Amino acid sequence: MSSVSDVPPSKLSESTRMLRYDNVPLDEVEHIPCRVFRHATQASQAVAQQIAALIRTREGEGRPCVLGLATGSTPVGVYNALVQMHQEEGLSFRNVVTFNLDEYYPMQPHELQSYVRFMREHLFDHVDIDPANVHIPDGTLDEASIDDYCRRYEQAIQDVGGLDLQLLGIGRTGHIGFNEPGSGRNSRTRLITLDRMTRRDAASDFFGDENVPRRAITMGVGTILDARQVVIMAFGEGKARITAEAIEGEISSMVAASFLQDHPSAQFFIDEAAAEALTRRRAPWTLGKVKWDETQTRKAVIWLAQQVKKPILKLTEEDYNEEGLQELVATRGSAYEINLQVFRYLQSTITGWPGGKPSHEKQPGDRSRALEHIFPKRVLIFSPHPDDDVISMGGTLIRLVDQGHQVHVAYQTSGNIAVFDDDAIRFAEFAAEYNRHFGIDPDRTAELDSHIDEFVKHKQPGQVDSAEVQFIKGLIRRTEARAATRSCGVPAEQLHFMDMPFYETGRVRKMPLGEEDIQITMDLLNQVQPHQIYCAGDLSDPHGTHRTCLSAVLNACNRLKDEAWYQESEVWLYRGAWQEWGPHQVEMSVPLSPQELMRKRAAIFKHESQKDKALFPGPDPREFWQRAEDRNHATAQLFDALGLAEYEAIEGFVRWKGDMDSVL
Repeated sequence: MSSVSDVPPSKLSESTRMLRYDNVPLDEVEHIPCRVFRHATQASQAVAQQIAALIRTREGEGRPCVLGLATGSTPVGVYNALVQMHQEEGLSFRNVVTFNLDEYYPMQPHELQSYVRFMREHLFDHVDIDPANVHIPDGTLDEASIDDYCRRYEQAIQDVGGLDLQLLGIGRTGHIGFNEPGSGRNSRTRLITLDRMTRRDAASDFFGDENVPRRAITMGVGTILDARQVVIMAFGEGKARITAEAIEGEISSMVAASFLQDHPSAQFFIDEAAAEALTRRRAPWTLGKVKWDETQTRKAVIWLAQQVKKPILKLTEEDYNEEGLQELVATRGSAYEINLQVFRYLQSTITGWPGGKPSHEKQPGDRSRALEHIFPKRVLIFSPHPDDDVISMGGTLIRLVDQGHQVHVAYQTSGNIAVFDDDAIRFAEFAAEYNRHFGIDPDRTAELDSHIDEFVKHKQPGQVDSAEVQFIKGLIRRTEARAATRSCGVPAEQLHFMDMPFYETGRVRKMPLGEEDIQITMDLLNQVQPHQIYCAGDLSDPHGTHRTCLSAVLNACNRLKDEAWYQESEVWLYRGAWQEWGPHQVEMSVPLSPQELMRKRAAIFKHESQKDKALFPGPDPREFWQRAEDRNHATAQLFDALGLAEYEAIEGFVRWKGDMDSVL
């Protein structure tokens, strides 16, 4: 199972190993002050409050407040909070002057991917800032004039007294702004060439990495370091490794964010997921006392077993002592007792009957599971996209069907933006030929076929599809979902296509979750009245759809918690498409045989529009079936290494306890 403890050895992990023997103050390990929040929304709110306080202070002093601003998904929550403060608390931006970090080159300001458009949509059009005080690098310039323009951009910052606060995100290469690996500490605003990984990460916004500009204008590292305050934000498991490198690693031009270690007033604001690779989370016992609850104990014991490469039941007192875990033994009992406790817990999570056993299959001593008395069960699996069900829990889905449960699958969104234009043309041609053969409204068929062909032929990169093209792309995803679940044995009448409104923008950027989305979810829950509910808990989906879909389900469950049917219902969270549960988190482990794994792969293959090359693969270049199998194999291999039974593959689940804050 992939987790932060699987990060390859580096200078960071070497320094961590040296810390095991003595408690070390946190500020000697973390070279940039770091505030960790439970969720990204809380971190964003804290940053917005800090910016608002600065704006008000400068206003009281009769001075302009000069802000350096960032784009991308990370600061959106900050801008939303600032807009809310403007509307509800009267926060004024009349004395604010802004300078944005960067812009793609070339780029027209009206284009969907333009940072001019981004800033207007998320902040400037909703507050009272003077347009003359807004500065964003100009992506329309003639290349010969860019050097002079960049010098003038730097001078404009100096003319207003320099940046009071610079807001940053961090890229997976450690870049800040577009200062890619190799950027010097003293670099200034300039035209640069984008790193391959940066372009791949931006591919979804441009509907394919081939459409991403190869260059950009960016403030330099030196420009950023000149700001009086720097706030850098990072959210999600995908940013955990690079965040730790920037905070705890050596200063290096290969990780531009590490230069902030030398800044007198820089701060990281991160969520718990992005903090997972920090020593305070990976191995907090090296820094001082910890609360040895069951979860922390499991985490430490699994970490120890992996460090010394031993099964859990072979760990000795010497292993605990030599790896800095003396306090755990002193607090929780002997190594033997701790080993046994953790081993038994992990063993108890393993079940070949995720929906429970019928009475004739129960053996003496079987561990009683929740809702064991109900068999068969009604099961409702929520799938954010039309393939997440089989990618993330296809083996468990197959087993639930084979064991006689009534399995329903709810596809929360159409997934229509993730289909290549060529596929839309191909299916339109198929429909046209079919209709012509049978004489079905040939005029309308020819008109529709011509529209799709012409639209796609003249479509600009990133242009929103027409309603007709969106429909046929959604239809492709829908038929693939039917084929995949048919191969798993789910009847067509037990499939539910929700087409939640928040998703239907035709763009990568979606609308916020709305009341209609929650109501649709509640209606389906009331209709099926499931005993088991499964939903996606892998919140690292780079486009945010998984998080929004999970929020819809959990909000609906909270509102329905007093319903009689809900009293005999449980909610399980799966992962697999973008990340995996840490081994200490898993509460149900479903082992898969080689045959079941092949059936799962066959179901994933039914999603042909996502096969070979998905339109939005995210930062992981592997196909989704490869990601799923690698994670399932890795989980099984980890359980084997920890001394548990050896399986071909395992899918892991965590039970939702009803606490919205515990997940979102």
